[in-house]
Amino acid sequence: MAQNTTIPVNVGVVLDFDTSFGKMGLSCIPMALSDFYASHGNYKTRLVLKTRDSRRDVVGAAAAALDLIQNEEVQAIIGPGSSMQANFLISLGEKAQVPIISFSASSPSLSSLRSQYFVRATLNDSAQVPAIIAIFEAFEWREAVLIYVDNEYGDGIVPFMTDALQGIDVRVTYRSVISPSATDDQIGEELYKLMTMQTRVFIVHMVTPLGSRFFTKADEIGMMEEGYVWILTDGLTDLLSTMDPLVIDSMQGVLGIKPHVPRTKELENFRVRWKRKFQQDHPKDEISELNIFGLWAYDAASALAIAVEKVGATNLSFQKTNISSNSTDLDTIGVSQIGPKLLQSLLSTKFEGLGGDFQLFDGQLHSTAFQIVNVIGKGERGIGFWTPKNGIIRRLNFTNKNSSTYSTSKDNLGAIVWPGEPTYFPKGWVLPVNEKKLKIGVPVRDGFSEFVKVTWDPNTNTTTVTGYCIDVFDAVMGSLPYAVPYEYIPFGTPDGKPAGNYNDLIYQVFLKKYDAVVGDTTIVANRSNYVDFTLPYTESGVSMIVPVKDNKSKSAWIFLKPLTWDLWVTSACFFVFIGFVIWVLEHRINEDFRGPPSHQAGTIFWFSFSTMVFAQKERVVSNFARFVMIIWFFVVLILTQSYTASLTSMLTVQQLQPTVTDIKELRAKGEYVGYQQGSFVLGFLKRMNFDESKFRIYNSSEGLAELLSKGSANGGIAAAFDEIPYMKLFIAQHCSKYTMVQPTYKFDGFGFAFPRGSPLVQDVSRAVLNVTEGDGMVKIEKEWFGKKTSCSDDNGSSLSSNNISLDSFWGLFLIAGVTSSLALIIGIAMFLHKHRVVVMGEDSVSTKIKTLATRFDQKDLSSHTFRIPDQPYSGSTEPMAAVGASPSVTNCTPRPSTISNQTINDISLSGEQGTFSSDHGGGQSSTTPSRQSSPVIVPAVELVDLNQERTNIPPTSH
Repeated sequence: MAQNTTIPVNVGVVLDFDTSFGKMGLSCIPMALSDFYASHGNYKTRLVLKTRDSRRDVVGAAAAALDLIQNEEVQAIIGPGSSMQANFLISLGEKAQVPIISFSASSPSLSSLRSQYFVRATLNDSAQVPAIIAIFEAFEWREAVLIYVDNEYGDGIVPFMTDALQGIDVRVTYRSVISPSATDDQIGEELYKLMTMQTRVFIVHMVTPLGSRFFTKADEIGMMEEGYVWILTDGLTDLLSTMDPLVIDSMQGVLGIKPHVPRTKELENFRVRWKRKFQQDHPKDEISELNIFGLWAYDAASALAIAVEKVGATNLSFQKTNISSNSTDLDTIGVSQIGPKLLQSLLSTKFEGLGGDFQLFDGQLHSTAFQIVNVIGKGERGIGFWTPKNGIIRRLNFTNKNSSTYSTSKDNLGAIVWPGEPTYFPKGWVLPVNEKKLKIGVPVRDGFSEFVKVTWDPNTNTTTVTGYCIDVFDAVMGSLPYAVPYEYIPFGTPDGKPAGNYNDLIYQVFLKKYDAVVGDTTIVANRSNYVDFTLPYTESGVSMIVPVKDNKSKSAWIFLKPLTWDLWVTSACFFVFIGFVIWVLEHRINEDFRGPPSHQAGTIFWFSFSTMVFAQKERVVSNFARFVMIIWFFVVLILTQSYTASLTSMLTVQQLQPTVTDIKELRAKGEYVGYQQGSFVLGFLKRMNFDESKFRIYNSSEGLAELLSKGSANGGIAAAFDEIPYMKLFIAQHCSKYTMVQPTYKFDGFGFAFPRGSPLVQDVSRAVLNVTEGDGMVKIEKEWFGKKTSCSDDNGSSLSSNNISLDSFWGLFLIAGVTSSLALIIGIAMFLHKHRVVVMGEDSVSTKIKTLATRFDQKDLSSHTFRIPDQPYSGSTEPMAAVGASPSVTNCTPRPSTISNQTINDISLSGEQGTFSSDHGGGQSSTTPSRQSSPVIVPAVELVDLNQERTNIPPTSH
């Protein structure tokens, strides 16, 4: 009853019946439909398979498809097995609106047909390219050779692979195209050609039968040995399980890329059932392992069954076209009525298949991960995975799904057994086996032989090359982890003259006459258009060298030069400021800072500047002033000692100054300038707008010295321009006569030149870093340049300025300024506080200022400096009016500086303003003009006049 309710739908299958690949598909597709309908018995549609043999031929596949469409009216075709066969079938499917579903036609070129009825139930070959690129990035290979079969399958991936390799700066040095029908001899001939090349990384993209013979021959001629790298695309990697064990033995150490298939119980169960069925159907054939193409065939049949059920079987007929007598078979092809609906249903089908998630994007499958395998022993071993999101990873289940870090580290891969089983990963290139030694071109020159020197031996007709550059190159090549044989070939004429300039020498590498150039060759932009340079091994830059003159000053004003003008001005201002601060703090309590205004102003300047030599005679009695002076004495001490040292240096040490300091000065005066013969500096001078008629050439340090000594006016030059290594050597030989003048113009120094794209550049550059950072470089420099130095390397110091600037003393001035300002502020604040009655009064501001100025000019008689000795200090703020006539007072003799003439005048020694009396009881004194008083004995007072002899005033009694 159930069979009567199902609707059959014809589906064609086009495969090669007599190949293991075709047999695998023919067994997997029926098993897929049997499993599907067993679990979906309620479906109304049933796919009926109509199989045809394509007979390993494009025409056979086309004929089979045409027969299926015309005679069987199939609604879809599964197949064909190869990309070449699929090309014509896709056109047929487009015309008849019959979906062509291929589980193995992977060539990217098929996408260019832009047929919507071509459904690729497999991966596009270009999908694996990023995974292969990640391997190149992991091992930093810089060259590759593409080896592919000469058909549509092989050609399709080449543009994608080439563009991707160039995107990471990997050069495709050669493309080896091998015919599918090539004989073993032809394969061997091509392999021998590859063997003579230096590139050792090969990407192989071909079908299984040809790949098996290819690797068997490669192993036979010795190309599976140490140093070789072989990377297989998925076309061969997926079918490793089907290859003969002898072929696997010849592929030991090969890397391969293939789509990752998750392991499931359903998959393992199907493998067992498939082996049993395959053995029943083909008892005479050797049982091989099920590969991913069989799984994709299984999933493609299941997807088609789901799509047909969604569409239903309402109209399974073909619409016939008008047939004329001149029509061909192609013209009689009808158009499927459900073809468009079936196509859309198929493209939207999603399910979990045996090969992973089945979902079509742009009409083809997309893989979420590729597995990287290594051929070891009898088969393959997984060493890692690649995903578009995370790059190279060791295990998929250890990947953080939320992580977006993309890695190409080789540390994420498992242990790899390379061909020949070396203990290190191959560098990807070797010296060609058909070349014995690298030909290294060296310049021939007359001067500066410390860098490169070529010596001809007429007896043996041989040349010897020595010099600093040669020793550096020998050290660099000796530090490489592998041996590189080479020989030096001078770039000269038979008579020992240079065969050209340095640009000509570099161009010989571009012409492939030399394999490299070693010498004092500078890295410049125009040369890098023809060669690749290693990292520089010398200092970089072009500088100007000029004669120096002894600038030991004969000027009468040399004493001003030790200090810069800003330091002079700052020092003078601080001298005046410190004097003013001391005057403010001492004026009211120290007779040394009193007197007429002109005298006080003179005292300020005299006192402040006399501290320079510590010759001040004025006493300082205020604690604040003493604190300020302590700090200032320290500043003056440091300043004077530094001044003395700098002036001594200027008067005794030889002062060498350049005769020219600026390029503009040379151009403005029209001076002659020199450059080294054959150097790129000529072009540099032209770019600097020098007059070419003012150029003079030298080719040795002796010639340069002669030109500079003559001078521009006497047939010589005023300055020379050259690279820093030459200038340093020249100055070392003439350190007291010439000097380098800034600025230094940036260039990249000396480097070794190799052909563009040479893999040696990267390794030699690393070796240059190792050598230049080690002790070996110091020994080489000492050997070639240490002996040439006729004086110590102190020329630069003698040219430096001995002037002392404010930058060296601003800290001291800051301390002195802060302390003196703080003392000044505190002193003024104390004065204002003592006279706060005036400050807080109701008078006008001008009146207050005048009153405060008057009081500031008065003596502070309450200060201990104006007390009569042995008189108790009362702490009163008012002046003392009378002195008690006690014996102690009578016998006192004041110090000369304690009581001035004005003080004595203020005390009346007669009775004109009253007589002194003492109230012994209250300790107070009063002045009574009219009352008789007891005679009071006034002690003798010793008066001091700065300009006169000391005067004694006798006591007077009343």
